[in-house]
Amino acid sequence: MTDGSRTERDSMGSIEVPRDALYGAQTQRAMNHFDLNRIPMPAPFIRALGLIKCACARTNGDLGSLDAGIANAISQAALEVSQGVHEREFPVSVFQTGSGTSTNMNANEVIASLASNIAGSSVHPNDHVNMSQSSNDVIPSAIKVSACLEIDRELLPELSGLSRALAGRSRNLAKEVKTGRTHLMDAVPLTLGQELSAWQAQIDFNLARVREGLTRLAELPLGSTAIGTGLNAPEGFGASAVGHLGQLTGFSFRPLANLFEGIASQDSAVEMSGHLNTIAVSLMKIANDLRWMNSGPLAGLGEIQLQPLQPGSSIMPGKINPVLPEAIAMACAQVMGHHVAITIAGQSGNFQLNVMLPLIAYNLLESIGLMAGSARQLASVITRFTVNSERLQYALQRNPILVTALNREIGYEKGAKIVRKAYDEGRDILDVAEEETGLDRDVLVGLMDPLTLTGTSPGDKR
Repeated sequence: MTDGSRTERDSMGSIEVPRDALYGAQTQRAMNHFDLNRIPMPAPFIRALGLIKCACARTNGDLGSLDAGIANAISQAALEVSQGVHEREFPVSVFQTGSGTSTNMNANEVIASLASNIAGSSVHPNDHVNMSQSSNDVIPSAIKVSACLEIDRELLPELSGLSRALAGRSRNLAKEVKTGRTHLMDAVPLTLGQELSAWQAQIDFNLARVREGLTRLAELPLGSTAIGTGLNAPEGFGASAVGHLGQLTGFSFRPLANLFEGIASQDSAVEMSGHLNTIAVSLMKIANDLRWMNSGPLAGLGEIQLQPLQPGSSIMPGKINPVLPEAIAMACAQVMGHHVAITIAGQSGNFQLNVMLPLIAYNLLESIGLMAGSARQLASVITRFTVNSERLQYALQRNPILVTALNREIGYEKGAKIVRKAYDEGRDILDVAEEETGLDRDVLVGLMDPLTLTGTSPGDKR
């Protein structure tokens, strides 16, 4: 033993631990052996572990399994962990034992140290803090608890805010007509309001998907202990612990009906990751549309101007880039990659236990955070861009595809001939249509009015 360390013992023998560390031997062994990197488990996951340990201690106290004083001390210490007071005491890497046992024992040891000081007597990490539990039911439960709370408190509010931002701009731009595009080529017109309404619908569908997925993610396998049989957990332990979690968090957690499924699989986490992947697809689509619409400003589409945020080049003076949409697109790409990893991890269960739980926890929580932040940033982009109405009108009035409105009057083949002539000669579509059809110009103007073609009448207040 050195001045900066102390000797701790576990079932494998003695080991040196930093003198002022709250954790013990098993945490130190994990730090020594799992050295692939130094990325610790996410803070929301550790806070969820604290909540679970608090709920379990209160349940053990209620059931008479733990002395009331020890139960109260563990509960108080676990609450400190759940509040993020001791985050530096959780150094174990994400890339550890696949069950997350090292992180569960990290929590047990830290809480035992704190509780021993509170109780004034020895609190054991396994016998007391881990009573009626196993890493195999605690870690899957912590994945679910942390994900549910982060979704409820961060992701859903930010997605809802984005939906509101889109709805507001959609209403404001209901009469701003522009050229539609399919295959990146000119198509029939629509309004900017209609374009943004499609984006809003995407976000609203994502909100519905996530809320529906939460119904399964909120079902916890506490009380299943090692493999689902509930060995060493008293009857009613799981339901009571879940009830205490609900009181601690205000979130409606429920006991899982089949405890074996809760530790043998991670299907609900994979499902939620799929919803996050879909959100990433939606946000990347919107971000890239904004980049295209902002492109130029002279040699691109130049339909809108995004808020200038920073110089865009270290060599080209005055250049401004669409930096927020680019950042959002990168975040979306990361989430898509996380979903691949979670998918692989989700099927990596052999018989009664999944063995990639820390990876699922890390990637799922990072995906939730990235999508919450991306939704918040995208809402600011949506509310602050300006519209180049003159550019929209210039392109719109020269759009030969407006002749589509004459299909019933002159037929498809005649319309195609007019379009080709307008393109080839670089002429106004109205001039060519008047020349080729013999229809009165006023009639043509009425038939080919861009606003009318969007399905929005001039007097429509939508």
